[in-house]
Amino acid sequence: MGVLAILTATLAVLGPAGAAASADIVSAAGQTAKIPGWSLQSVLHASDNLTALAKPGADVSGWYRVSARKTAMAGLIEAGVYNDTDLWYSDNLNHIVDRSVFGTAWLYREEFTVQPEAGQHYFVITHGITSKADIWVNGKKIADKTYQQGAYGGHKYEVTQLLQSGANAILIQAYETDYLLDSAMGFVDWNPYPPDNGTGVWRDVEISQTGPVTLAPIRVVHDWTPGKTSTKITVKVNATNLENKSVKGILSGQISLGPGKPLILSQSFTLKANEEKTLTATGNLQDPQIWWPAIWGDQPLYDVNVTVLVGNKESDIAEPRKIGIRYVESGLNKFGDRTFKVNGERFLPLGGGYGPDMFYRWDSEYVRQKFELMLDLGMNTVRLEGKQEHPELFEIADEIGLMIMPGWECCDWWEGWTYNTDVPSYVRFNEHDYWIANYSMLHEASMMQTHPSILTFLVGSDYWPNERAAKIYVDGLSTWDWPNPIVASAGELGYPKILGSSGVRMDGPYDYVPPNYWYGGQVGAAFGFGAEEGAGVGTPEIRSLKRFLSEDDLNDLWTKPNKGLFHMSSNVSSFYDRSIYNDALYNRYGDPTSLDDYLLKAQIMDYEATRAEYEGFASLQDAHRPATGVIYWMMNSAWPNLHWQLFDYYLNTAGCFFGVKVGARPEHVSFNYENRTIYLINRFNSLNKGDKGARSVSIDLIDTDGTPLSHQSINVTTKPNHSNEIAKVSGFNKIKDVAFLRLVLSDAQENVLSRNIYWLTPKNDVLQWDNSTWYYTPITSFSDYTSLQKLSTATVDTTVSDISSKTDQSTTTLQVQLENKSKLPAFFIRLVLIDSKTNENINPPFWSDNYITLFPEESLTLTVSFDSKLSSSPAVEVSGGNIKTTIVQ
Repeated sequence: MGVLAILTATLAVLGPAGAAASADIVSAAGQTAKIPGWSLQSVLHASDNLTALAKPGADVSGWYRVSARKTAMAGLIEAGVYNDTDLWYSDNLNHIVDRSVFGTAWLYREEFTVQPEAGQHYFVITHGITSKADIWVNGKKIADKTYQQGAYGGHKYEVTQLLQSGANAILIQAYETDYLLDSAMGFVDWNPYPPDNGTGVWRDVEISQTGPVTLAPIRVVHDWTPGKTSTKITVKVNATNLENKSVKGILSGQISLGPGKPLILSQSFTLKANEEKTLTATGNLQDPQIWWPAIWGDQPLYDVNVTVLVGNKESDIAEPRKIGIRYVESGLNKFGDRTFKVNGERFLPLGGGYGPDMFYRWDSEYVRQKFELMLDLGMNTVRLEGKQEHPELFEIADEIGLMIMPGWECCDWWEGWTYNTDVPSYVRFNEHDYWIANYSMLHEASMMQTHPSILTFLVGSDYWPNERAAKIYVDGLSTWDWPNPIVASAGELGYPKILGSSGVRMDGPYDYVPPNYWYGGQVGAAFGFGAEEGAGVGTPEIRSLKRFLSEDDLNDLWTKPNKGLFHMSSNVSSFYDRSIYNDALYNRYGDPTSLDDYLLKAQIMDYEATRAEYEGFASLQDAHRPATGVIYWMMNSAWPNLHWQLFDYYLNTAGCFFGVKVGARPEHVSFNYENRTIYLINRFNSLNKGDKGARSVSIDLIDTDGTPLSHQSINVTTKPNHSNEIAKVSGFNKIKDVAFLRLVLSDAQENVLSRNIYWLTPKNDVLQWDNSTWYYTPITSFSDYTSLQKLSTATVDTTVSDISSKTDQSTTTLQVQLENKSKLPAFFIRLVLIDSKTNENINPPFWSDNYITLFPEESLTLTVSFDSKLSSSPAVEVSGGNIKTTIVQ
């Protein structure tokens, strides 16, 4: 089965009464309820009398029954027509899906009960339907596809006069999606397109009941800045009088944090007949608790509740929100590079690009696990390129302290500008497209405005919006009191005057480059802000690979280095094969002799590639032209993939993951491949007093048989939010083929804060910078690591013990003690957490460290934690470059 839970058999379809429960979906003013599920069918297999289908009692007994938020393809999976195991395996996606039902519209139908009351108003609320839709209620069309349009087109339709006591029906006809011509969510070259192009009701549809006054989503404004001990806080909400006469009322609000006394807000108002205006209520918070990114502090969240009263009766209740008090600043430094501050502290975004599920299925726990893995990596930021998903995504980020960079996507309708030559000339905004863009921006702003996890919004991706669209976006965000920076695009190809330069780069790479690339000072190296770049790595380990690759696929992986592979990017992409990556692997580490040998070398190369990228940006944050941030392309994949991910679709971690985990450590020592110097890195903020002061660094260089080549010991002082060069490695002239460099950072109490081991050659890879393309820089001469294949076998003793907390029985924690009994290094030890009964991975595992190298007679203690319900019989598989594979219970 895939990661997302799916059904193995078709769910029972409902009879003529539809899915209506016995209880009314809403029954009092202020209530809003989500449509809980749908009867789903292609227009090819349904009656063409849509008016009749949109009335209560229509027979949909032959339709599929699916839950809310389901694209057409996701609905078929949930109904048991398809399953992940089959779809993801080899190239089945191209063969087993009946595509005759796609390329046409799909129908979503549901029944619900209400008992309409005089003086009450009822609404259908949408939050985006891909790509566009007609909507009927009780046989009457309330919207057509020219109005209900866009993946982010949210609208509110009054249906008071259409409802009846008892059963009511809603029918939605979602039209097929064309990524180039419709406001949708595409995957560009990330992966093959889903068969339905994401068509359908992918977000919630709601039914709402109010009195004479209805409320839009709230927004919250505060004036806290660093150093202030109180803040003025204002709640704003658009209110609409639905009556043909003026009304008076009271806007009432509460802001609370935990069980303490809430801050009460109240404001009287008068609304003219059918008038809409913004209501505000203001108060003061004394000694507000401040929200911080994860490694800098806590994430206190205030509950905000707002009600509108008319005639002492509740008329509407705004959707409750949680807010965080924090302050984000952004600008351009003297080099024109984008910089950020959070709560007055310089903020270095180290993050990755987010990939949603290919079929836009939502699983809160799955997304939470992805974000927890990001924090485990030491990351602080995730970029959403036109994949804003649902409010829960931002709520999770708020809770755990992960910053978010949302924005629009590239390479399709969203960038239909005359100067964009990357899309066909017929992809150009018309008058209606600007209208869609406006509603999309307003809706997304209303969803995101209150979330403290938002760092910025990118109104363009590869290309910047033209002047008209940019003003629409800026005005839309301003209308919703947007408190965060707005950036023109993810690149520097151009910019609208209203926003100025983005100050972020998209110069690549997206395919393999060697570790010294990041210190080269050119193209996409570690300077300024890289909005999407990486070495193109992310090779899964064997147990994951066997879940989605056939034996022939696995054989192709290592015997046909230039072959296009279905589980790479789309077949029209520059990244459909691993030829650039494999050229480096074969030249640097030697021709693989088996699949196991190939995967070992891939993990080694992935580890050093990602570590160097994050170390480069962290260590050079105080360079002459400082590194100001980087987003790895990508953090995760929308399906089981062979690259562009730091953990795989099944949440298993591999070499690239632990390269980042080392490179993004908050306190760290790193090696600069170009000038052979050591950097001391501190990414904590200045308020953390325990993270500054005396430190010691030991530097040891040995050859492959364990002979010492040099030793250095340095006493240094660390400074929060700062990096600096502290030493130059000695003994390089003694390296014959490959040497191992160990860096250990300790505090004044001799606690090890960071341990870091490199394998190095006398000569770096030579890059042909002048021939760089948008996706990589060619290597003209490769470093030679082939002698690592000739390492003598080392003996490593491994002991595994359960050290789980007695107070937290939901998490199992194992301690893994490793001891190298040999006089030579034990190279690249891989520890895999498995269930001893099934021999399958336990995912996700949270290791303190992994893919490690032990110096001669060195010992190391690691831990791994996992969800206890995943296994009662865990074991650790131990393998590596020059040790025998064993399984330790």
